[in-house]
Amino acid sequence: MALTETESALLVLIRDAPLASPAELARRLGTSRAAVNVHVSALVRKGALLGRGYVLPPEEGVQRVVVVGGMNVDVKARTIAPAIAATSNPGVTVQAPGGVARNVAENLARLGIPVSLISVVGRDLLGDGLLRDTAAAGVDVRPVLRAEGVTTGTYTAVLGKDGELLVAVASMQATEALTPAALQERRGVLRGASWVVVDGNVSKLALAHLLTLAAELGVRVVFEPVSSPKAARLREVMHMDTDGARLVPYAVTPNVLELGAMLGRELPDEPAALLRGAAELHTLGVPLVWIRRGVQGSLLSAPDGVHELPALPATTRDVTGAGDAMLGAFLAALASGLSPLDAARHGHAAAAITVESEHTVSPLLSPSAIQDRLRHPAPRTVLPEETP
Repeated sequence: MALTETESALLVLIRDAPLASPAELARRLGTSRAAVNVHVSALVRKGALLGRGYVLPPEEGVQRVVVVGGMNVDVKARTIAPAIAATSNPGVTVQAPGGVARNVAENLARLGIPVSLISVVGRDLLGDGLLRDTAAAGVDVRPVLRAEGVTTGTYTAVLGKDGELLVAVASMQATEALTPAALQERRGVLRGASWVVVDGNVSKLALAHLLTLAAELGVRVVFEPVSSPKAARLREVMHMDTDGARLVPYAVTPNVLELGAMLGRELPDEPAALLRGAAELHTLGVPLVWIRRGVQGSLLSAPDGVHELPALPATTRDVTGAGDAMLGAFLAALASGLSPLDAARHGHAAAAITVESEHTVSPLLSPSAIQDRLRHPAPRTVLPEETP
């Protein structure tokens, strides 16, 4: 359907300033906020926008990934000597964009995959900075909800001298605003995506609604548990009464503890036991299970068979974000048409690159860096002054 002159002008404004509020668009267009809402509805109806998040249609033939879940500000404190409990430790503190879904999305963008992020931030300075920095990294943040009365999430991690995580506190209540209704409003963002990644920060009801939407749209879903308590949400969703139809993702990417939470019992970190757990998920309808075991590598149970992969050697500088890079590279490879096994290999290369960086998302991550690491897996020399 043809656009009116006003609709065309509004579309130009949205392309120039996709994060502009309806009030700002009304001011620039010389009309009222109510009129802008009417024109936006017309643009959605005519297919010029994919929803009220001002999401533009994807380019012809582009494989796009949508990531759903948490975004927050990371505060990382690292001791400069072996940590001593219950007292003050000398160290350094840095602040950076973070959140599992946001990190996965940035890793995907760095690997050349068009990616949209559905998440929540508050109408505060932290939210302003997160959106600005994430958009600058190449992620489409237009679907991000800016919720009233919500404080942007934070993740505070304390690392030891060797870069290993000692303790962390996640304040992710903002993600509760990502309700089924908010996801329904962003249904157009999911249309045409090749994959959807959802992290365990979303509520049980939101997860169930997302799986329902994805099934209706024919989009494959990857579930990243985030933690053992949040992994249990998927178990509850998979056993919900949905008129005989089971709500299951295409793939899950748990660690050992999270796999146990999905099954409702503890599992020993032994390949035979873990593969039996994966087989139970297959029985429930999950085709692909990738179990990540840290320094012991991973186990991949896929339609083409079972594979055990070693972790690549790395000189650890900071483990924060390694799992997010692993998942991002895995999805980037799948979206590019590689097999699950090759995709898992890409994930291990990305994790090795990331733990050698002081950044949560390594500025050195790229398709060529992954290929180089796969060809030459020995750890590289890390320079203290290395910067993006």
